[in-house]
Amino acid sequence: MNIEICTDSIQGVVAAEKYGASRVELCAGLSIGGLTPSIGLVEECRKKTKIEIHAIIRHREGDFIYNDADINIMKTDIKSVKMAGVTGVVFGILDVCSEISDLNSQLQKYAKSLDLEVTFHRAFDFVIDPILAIEKIIDFGFDRILTSGLAPTAFQGIDIINDLQSNYGDQIQIMAGSGINSSNVVEIAATGINNIHFSAGKPRFKSIHSMGEMTIVDEEKIKSITSQF
Repeated sequence: MNIEICTDSIQGVVAAEKYGASRVELCAGLSIGGLTPSIGLVEECRKKTKIEIHAIIRHREGDFIYNDADINIMKTDIKSVKMAGVTGVVFGILDVCSEISDLNSQLQKYAKSLDLEVTFHRAFDFVIDPILAIEKIIDFGFDRILTSGLAPTAFQGIDIINDLQSNYGDQIQIMAGSGINSSNVVEIAATGINNIHFSAGKPRFKSIHSMGEMTIVDEEKIKSITSQF
């Protein structure tokens, strides 16, 4: 089983390596779905660990509809995180009809030209037709998709995840994510997927200087999930 842990800190990356995770998705702004991490964070994580680091490429919160200016920003970010030492990048672009945008092809080709793995993130869970969506993502040449099966959690979307794995798992890696914990991970894995994704943060005591939600690494959660494989 390939276990990917989503984290926004050096401590999370170190813990992921400690408990045998395959890779991390590194980001900032976890409370808003994840934003592109700073280059400083990427470089420090690379110095302290050997685990695969995949950086999310999402420069703003909100929807997943982007224009040409956004694409230029994302290309610059992709190049920057590559130079900082990541193995892969994570992004997803939709159009106004909630279908997979052709702009994904530009970014996918650019990332591949830099020898990076490419994951289509949970923008997938907002599409209208998951079959048309995954077939287009496969045609673009993505390595994997992260999905909760178009449901709030992967456990709730387990039927769609199972269908995607059965019909497309030999063409693209299907990675289940959202709401995965030690009590449901084995049943989710029984769909036949070889990739699971979960965040490993828990609320931190509020600081009088806090300006946003802060978390600390939940090592017990990481250990309780990874120990089952």
